Amino acid sequence: NLNSKQVTFSKRQNGLLKKAKELSILCDAEVGVIIFSSSGKVYQWSSTSIEYTLSRYSKGMEEDHSQEHPFDEQQVEGYIYIDILFA
Repeated sequence: NLNSKQVTFSKRQNGLLKKAKELSILCDAEVGVIIFSSSGKVYQWSSTSIEYTLSRYSKGMEEDHSQEHPFDEQQVEGYIYIDILFA
């Protein structure tokens, strides 16, 4: 049922964002969350600006690449995803 999925998505999204905020506050960590709904809507939250957080992530990935460390599959997918967001 579509309505049931939307309600579940909303509840889970709120729970995830609450945990991200707690992690940021309790651990003094920079946290960013981007969520794409099945309808194509984008939701985001960051303890700083999402652009700053993505920029830091992208820079870190470039530094890893310059040190010739092999990427695992998840890192490569994340790096490609960051490039798409900044395009």
